[in-house]
Amino acid sequence: MRFNFDLSEPNTESRRSLTPKEEVEWVPLQNHPVFSASDAAEVGNGKFNSAAGAPRNLVAWDGASRLYYWDPNKHCVHRISIRLGEPDPTSILAASPSKVLQADVKLNFEVDRISINRNGSALLLAGSDGLRIMYLYGRTCAQDNNTIICRTVSVGLPIYFSSGNVIRTLQVSWHPYSDIHLGILSIDSVFRLFNLASDVMQPEQEYYLQPVEPGQSRNAASICPVDFSFGGDHLWDRFSVFVLFSDGSIYILCPIVPFGSVYKWESIVEIYSDAQTFGLKSVNSSAVSNSSLAISWLEATFPDISQETMDEGNLPTIRAHPHALFDSSLSLQGPLRKVCHGGEDESLAVRGAECEGRAVNFLYNLVSKDSIVVTAWSGGQLQIDALADEIQPIWTVGNPPRLRVDAHDLILGLAMICEPISRELPIVKLDQPVDHTVWLGHPPPLLRLATVDLALPRKTESGSIITIFADPLMQERIYAVHNGGIDSIVVHFLPFTSQISGKDEPNRSPSVHPVLNTCQGETSSPSPICGFVSLFDSFGYSWIVGVTSTHECVVIEMKTWNLLLPIQIDTEKKPVELGEKKEIDAPDIISKELLSGPKVVLLPQASPNLRSVAADSIEGRSTLHQYFKLFHENYVEYAHKVYFELKHHAPQLKRIIDDQHARLGEAQEKLLKVEEKQSRLGEKIDHAIQLHNSLEQRLQRLRNLPGAHKKPLSRAEREFKSQLDQFTGVESDALHSSIEALRARLRRYTQSSKGETGNQQRQILAKNNVRDAQISQLRSSIEKLSLVNSENSKKVKLVESALKKQESSKC
Repeated sequence: MRFNFDLSEPNTESRRSLTPKEEVEWVPLQNHPVFSASDAAEVGNGKFNSAAGAPRNLVAWDGASRLYYWDPNKHCVHRISIRLGEPDPTSILAASPSKVLQADVKLNFEVDRISINRNGSALLLAGSDGLRIMYLYGRTCAQDNNTIICRTVSVGLPIYFSSGNVIRTLQVSWHPYSDIHLGILSIDSVFRLFNLASDVMQPEQEYYLQPVEPGQSRNAASICPVDFSFGGDHLWDRFSVFVLFSDGSIYILCPIVPFGSVYKWESIVEIYSDAQTFGLKSVNSSAVSNSSLAISWLEATFPDISQETMDEGNLPTIRAHPHALFDSSLSLQGPLRKVCHGGEDESLAVRGAECEGRAVNFLYNLVSKDSIVVTAWSGGQLQIDALADEIQPIWTVGNPPRLRVDAHDLILGLAMICEPISRELPIVKLDQPVDHTVWLGHPPPLLRLATVDLALPRKTESGSIITIFADPLMQERIYAVHNGGIDSIVVHFLPFTSQISGKDEPNRSPSVHPVLNTCQGETSSPSPICGFVSLFDSFGYSWIVGVTSTHECVVIEMKTWNLLLPIQIDTEKKPVELGEKKEIDAPDIISKELLSGPKVVLLPQASPNLRSVAADSIEGRSTLHQYFKLFHENYVEYAHKVYFELKHHAPQLKRIIDDQHARLGEAQEKLLKVEEKQSRLGEKIDHAIQLHNSLEQRLQRLRNLPGAHKKPLSRAEREFKSQLDQFTGVESDALHSSIEALRARLRRYTQSSKGETGNQQRQILAKNNVRDAQISQLRSSIEKLSLVNSENSKKVKLVESALKKQESSKC
């Protein structure tokens, strides 16, 4: 678990919060005044609607005790202090009133997504028409104690959202190994990395993605990016960026390292030794060349890697230096092919042809040693794949990058054109031997784990908007947020983890459980989720917090323990026969020894003269003492045991009885409610029967229609329909962006042409006099030419008549 401490700014705020004017009240998070009914009314009036087709997430968590929520009505950020698992593990308490964070400049766009960096110092405000960074510290307070003015800056303003440019962003994300670097993927197929500490206007790194190989033609869906994701803490994955395109193809850029980012010393040493052991010592020349490039890049990016004097026991960190190979650019690895079975069609090895629509969202998740990638489709399907091999860095030699340096030759920025390797990659099959030679430059194939169909209704032509998140506590669980609510998907089978643990487990399908349903009924429209965040604490408890478009907050506790344990079935145990009676074990409240009763008293054989023995005699006293001893050993000791156990189990019995009484009371209340609603239930049943009859009649009429007996689509027709669905919303976006670009160019041309209009008019007046003289000369020359032409025509006629006379005289 991550804890962030800042000893400068928060101390001043804590002293301010202890003033007697601010009385904090702790209420359940779902009942916080921020989520009120009055704001919900404003939402219903249309103030909450965002751009169509854009997923929204207006909630962020700093990983400790602060929750951030963007209020679309008041255009501010609410910072809510929370307590996890109080007063019971199922609830979350929030401080009221909350702190209000406002930008020092006016936001002229609608915020769709917010995100916070690792140390909780900066908040990202992203929308379809703008991108801002709000710094949470270094601020000035307003007149109200609960309102704080925060410094807010724009990112990439000359590139995005400017008046002369129409490039919009597709995905914006913080880099996992830096607090000041921001990755942006835009519609111009360019991935940019911004360093907010040095320059917020110009990118630090630019990668122009060219997925189409030279000499090949591809459709529009294969060249339109959709989403990207940074890699996890595993070998070269930490330096990788995964890019998803609209047709479902996945590409990898590796290595990409922010300047000044910090990594663990052990992780860098691991990949450095791997390149030296398996790359340089290989018999393949391509492997030696690729590993040599990787080693030189590591030694230049991390110069301290060659020093062996550092203490590895203290887990030191190492900082990345600005570096780029001067004669090589990164290769766009992909599209990643799927591991095929023996009888599977090889045409399906690149993209998921079995899914409907187009790819809309992407997620990378690291589970133990398995790198999992999840692709969401607009048809409501999720594709879960695992990387079947490790990622290796690949460069294209002979394609130098463009570098921006300062006066001391220090690299400030770089730009690369990233193209795929122009060679045919082999399709990996499970029934064929695999070449395990590493560093050959082949991108890792994908092993299909499962395809999950969420069964979402397709009410729009563009399909469903699905956003996927990973559970930070339980890595095997994935959350899918859509218009119908939230679903939980748990992956049970992981190939590499099962191989390491030595378990021969079958490929179990994932478990899909609906967590939240926002559809209240069949006729009512769903209330989409506009905010989602997963919370957890150090005790292993997990919660999810969701905010709907009606301004309602939902808090749900998620079970984590024993969720991945398989069901144990005893195959050696004999089945119980139906005729065989089983003894019902008594409850463990009272021991079996007490329930069996006292022991049987074995009386001694009575002597024939027992009646004649006097009570005060020696024989009578010994006999009485013997009987008293037997009675004490059997009945008195048993009574003490009964008393002790009854006294010990009295509180437990009381709790059980109280629980039974409470359940009985609840059952009686439910029976009363059922009796009250019995009449209405009868009316509803009658109405349902009538509706059922009418639907049957309508169905019968529909069956009689001529179109009801049409044959289903063939496989080729279904594939053609899936290709058409992929183009939906892809080529139109490209056309709209082209139209907007032409409009911007037209505006610039008209503005530049207005200044030139006056000069052109003066030039035209000066030229008119010269043109009049030239026209008069042309007219006179034309008249002379016409006279000459007429004379020549007369002469021709005379010659022709003379020739005809000569011919007639000869005849």
